[in-house]
Amino acid sequence: MITVHWEAAGVALADMARATGRFLDMLSKTIARHSQMRPGECTAWLWMHENGPGKGGHCHMLAHVPPQLVPIIAKRQRRWLRSITGNPYRKRVIRSDPIGGWLGMETINPAGHEVNLANALAYVCKSAPQAILDSHGMQRRHEPGGPIIGKRCGISQNIGPKARKAKP
Repeated sequence: MITVHWEAAGVALADMARATGRFLDMLSKTIARHSQMRPGECTAWLWMHENGPGKGGHCHMLAHVPPQLVPIIAKRQRRWLRSITGNPYRKRVIRSDPIGGWLGMETINPAGHEVNLANALAYVCKSAPQAILDSHGMQRRHEPGGPIIGKRCGISQNIGPKARKAKP
């Protein structure tokens, strides 16, 4: 799970969607370049923009990062932010944490990882309409997402509606 506080990085609310898109593009390209995935495989991600008094414009992302690439991604995130914003990195602008708090949890404790993943997804979707949450069996964690310019959320194409329909 990655959280980027775009406002704290100096990105205006109107530019937050473009900044998130550039960040995800850099993330996806880095994973594709360094991964051992087979041809045609790629990472999957989802994101949600939020804004509000006291927290400012920010983005929560859930992304699949192969465990062996976590050190590479963690090292490059600050450079990506400097490239996107044109500003030096500021403390607490970005936070990246493996689901469950530690790498490898998905293989050592799959049940615990599944619970933590469900909690992370519920957190990211906390401002989703109740009907959507109900259709996915998610508990209500409603919090207003605040005013956003542009899209509030998105997913990678490889897990989008068209890709889901194409799978048997």
